[in-house]
Amino acid sequence: MDILRLMAEEKIKEAIRRGEFDNLPGAGKPLPPDDMEVVPEDLRVSYRLLKNAGIVPEEIQLRKEMVTLGDLLAACRNDSEREKLERELSLKKLRYQSLMSERGWQASGAFAEYETKVQQKLTENESE
Repeated sequence: MDILRLMAEEKIKEAIRRGEFDNLPGAGKPLPPDDMEVVPEDLRVSYRLLKNAGIVPEEIQLRKEMVTLGDLLAACRNDSEREKLERELSLKKLRYQSLMSERGWQASGAFAEYETKVQQKLTENESE
């Protein structure tokens, strides 16, 4: 692995000498915030791979669906439709809890913090 790192560093040094990094867009400006900073460190690489492949982890998809169902319930005026949405939301919550239990994440302090941030992000995106 060290040989790959050395080769990459040498390529970067060559590019710097040739001026390939001069006048890049955003030069001198801070980097944009990392959207993975709220993900626990041991999960970042796998989540980044999934994100780059366009795949959403099941727990995130379930959280999105639960937020959407909650919004639909808040706006629902039809009793039979409300019952249907409530059942669907209950099933999603059960699956989510089961998934978290299977993975042992409910006992993780890092996951509890991450889960709260995911919920905030989802509800923030829904309101925009």
